[in-house]
Amino acid sequence: MSITGELVTETLEYDGGREVTVYLPLKPPEAVVFAGDGQLISQWGGVLEAADVPSTMIVGAHRLVDEMQRLHEYSPGFDPGRFAAHEGFFVEQVRRWVRTRFGVELPAGRTAVSGVSASGELALALGLRHPDVYGAIFCASPGGGYRPPGVMPSPVPRTYLVAGSREPFFRENAARWADALRDAGADVVNYERPGSHGDTFWQEEFPLMVTWAFG
Repeated sequence: MSITGELVTETLEYDGGREVTVYLPLKPPEAVVFAGDGQLISQWGGVLEAADVPSTMIVGAHRLVDEMQRLHEYSPGFDPGRFAAHEGFFVEQVRRWVRTRFGVELPAGRTAVSGVSASGELALALGLRHPDVYGAIFCASPGGGYRPPGVMPSPVPRTYLVAGSREPFFRENAARWADALRDAGADVVNYERPGSHGDTFWQEEFPLMVTWAFG
């Protein structure tokens, strides 16, 4: 889908250089979504433009090519040191760059963290760790490497989960998270859509997530 807003990609000083791509809407942003797998999710500005949603900026930190290293950055259970380093980059450095480069810094109530598959785990982990930064979590088809902790933090951000009807492993992960978050008193929705892992329902769900959180 074509984009009428602007896409800006720059390389930040992390781990030898890491690209971040920002989708800038035509109007001043009323909300901002920070996302893992940034080379994918930053391209979804077009679906927001085609929908009746608040003007939303997407900040996408790019993923590593190596799948194992990607999992180590995105899920805290595999390599806690690697996860913590990437957490500092994502939560502190990227947000500081957005503030200085674009003059955008919105309160938690207008800020979400988003991801799909392994980066859906990242969104859950960072949202739970930083509810003062991210007021909402958008998570599509979460992987199973990071599971609900025994004790949930408080407060828990509002959480939007979705998974496909033909991806039972990821659908079960989403249901597990929905149950745990509801038990912790969180505002949670969990939808099942026709599709399998990586299908277009991820992109199609994005404007629904934005409307739910910021509309």
